Amino acid sequence: MTTLDAPENLEPANATPATAARPETEPVIAAIVPCYNEELAVAKVVEDLRAAVPGLVVYVYDNNSTDATADVARAAGAIVRHEELKGKGNVVRRAFADVDADVYVMIDGDDTYDAAALPEMIRVLREGPYDHVLGVRSQETETAYRPGHELGNRGFNWLVGSVFGTHVSDMLSGYRVMSRRFVKSFPAASREFEIETELTVHVMSIRVPHAEVAVGFKDRPAGSESKLRTYHDGFRILALIGQLIRHERPLLFYGIFGALLALVGVVLGIPVIVEYFDTGLVPRLPTAVLALGFVLFGALAWVIGLVLDGVLRSRREMSRLTYLTYAPPA
Repeated sequence: MTTLDAPENLEPANATPATAARPETEPVIAAIVPCYNEELAVAKVVEDLRAAVPGLVVYVYDNNSTDATADVARAAGAIVRHEELKGKGNVVRRAFADVDADVYVMIDGDDTYDAAALPEMIRVLREGPYDHVLGVRSQETETAYRPGHELGNRGFNWLVGSVFGTHVSDMLSGYRVMSRRFVKSFPAASREFEIETELTVHVMSIRVPHAEVAVGFKDRPAGSESKLRTYHDGFRILALIGQLIRHERPLLFYGIFGALLALVGVVLGIPVIVEYFDTGLVPRLPTAVLALGFVLFGALAWVIGLVLDGVLRSRREMSRLTYLTYAPPA
C-alpha cells in the first residue's frame, strides 16, 4: 500500500511551490530527483539545482531509504515525496503521473551530474523547440565511470541506434530535460534502471525532436555507494532492449526468427528432396515432416510479424495523437 504524504512533507517553508505567483509567460519547471540512501549527496544536488535555475521546483522522491535522505532533502528546500515500490522506473512513473509542469528535469540524486549545465539544456529545449534534451556525460575525473560501464554504454548505444535507426550518444544517462507533451505521452513500464533505455526508445519510436548537450560527470561523494550492479543491471537492460525490439520492431524481430526457422527447415529438407528426385521415394519421412514443420513455423512467424506491425502502426498513431494534445515548449 502506498503511503500518502503528510502535508508538511509536501511544501517545506523554503521550497518554491508550483502554484506560486509568477509571470504568465514563465514556464513551470520541475526537477525530479529519484533517491535511495543519498543522505550524503542529495542536499548539494537540491541546492545546486535551485541555484542554477531560480524558481525551479525540486521534487525528491524517496524510494524506501533507510537513512536521512528525506529529512536532508526537505531541509535543503525540496518537496519530498515517497514511492514504496522499489526501483528507479517505479519512481519515475509515479513522478511523471503526479507532477504537473511545463518542463521536466530528471537527474540522479548522487551528485555526479553537473547541475550548472541545466540552464543550457532548458534553453536548447525551449528554443528548438525540442521535446527531449539528453545530457551526454563527459568525464571530469578518470574514475567517474565504473569499470566496464563506459564500454557497456557504448555497446548499448550502438545496438539501439542500429535497430531503431537514430543515433544516440549516451542512452543510459540519467540527466534529461523533457517537455510536458513528451512526459505525458510516455507509457513508463520499466521498474528499475532500465527506465533510461525506455525513455530513449520512446524518443525514437514516436520521432520527437531531440537534442544532446554535453554535461560534466564526476565521482560520487566520498562515503556514498552506487546502487548499480554492473552485470545484473546490464543483463536487465539487454533483456529490455530485446523486448523493445519485439514490441517496436516486430517485422524485424519475427522476420529474423522466421528466416532462421525456414533456414533450418531447408537444410533438413534438401537431402530428402534430392533423394526423392533420385529414387522417387521418401524413406526418411520423419525428417521430411520435421523440415516441413520448420518451414511452416517460419512462415507463421512472418505472418505474426506482419500483423503486429499493423498493430504497432495503430499504437504509434495513438501515442502521437496523445503527444499532439499538448502544446510545444514555449
